[in-house]
Amino acid sequence: MDQKKLQLQPRLQLLADLVPPGTRLADVGTDHGYLPVWLLQEGRISHAIASDINAAPLEHARRTAAEFGVAENIDFRLCAGLDGIRPDEIDTIVIAGMGGESILSILSAAPWTRSSAMPLLLQPMTKVEMLRIWLADNGYTFTGERLVADKDFLYPVLCVTGGKGESLLPEEAYVGKLLSGDPLYGQYLDQQIKKLRRRITGLRSAAGPVSSAELKNLEELCASLEKKRRVLGCKR
Repeated sequence: MDQKKLQLQPRLQLLADLVPPGTRLADVGTDHGYLPVWLLQEGRISHAIASDINAAPLEHARRTAAEFGVAENIDFRLCAGLDGIRPDEIDTIVIAGMGGESILSILSAAPWTRSSAMPLLLQPMTKVEMLRIWLADNGYTFTGERLVADKDFLYPVLCVTGGKGESLLPEEAYVGKLLSGDPLYGQYLDQQIKKLRRRITGLRSAAGPVSSAELKNLEELCASLEKKRRVLGCKR
């Protein structure tokens, strides 16, 4: 009988496509365990560590792996972030499906990641600008960025390694250093411009005191992205 096959949603499929073949994978915050299960089914990897801070999703991941016949090739670990994973056990780290603040907290607690050439695939659901700034300031180097559309929203995937850190322009915090050639870049500019406009509107209508410098910086940043979007529109 043919083995039951798992299908990934676009967000996880992009991550799966970016995982180097043959790697020893750590999927941090694995939730349902779909990513390592798919990679094992496809023969892209031979072993994975799936970790989660909560017991319930980790148990769900166990059931997923058993259902699709790959449980013997996944090591399930109940731990916070990378706390229960040694650097010599893995070659690639995926941290996805959580806020940018949570991702930077996980990396901050594992300083060995910033002095290693190990690929990190990071997929923040929120606060991507905060994560980009933190990575640039804390010894990580951007090696690639990709966009994926999933459920009417665009998500970035950041590919980084340890390095010397990078300088990051204010607009690059919002729209990345390496995304300009992505087919979805124009849509991503639109999305980030809308986000900035909402922040500006919120500040302008705030009841309490508002930093005029912060408001001015956001307005200038929004204008810069709008100009970039107009230029991109003309090129197309």
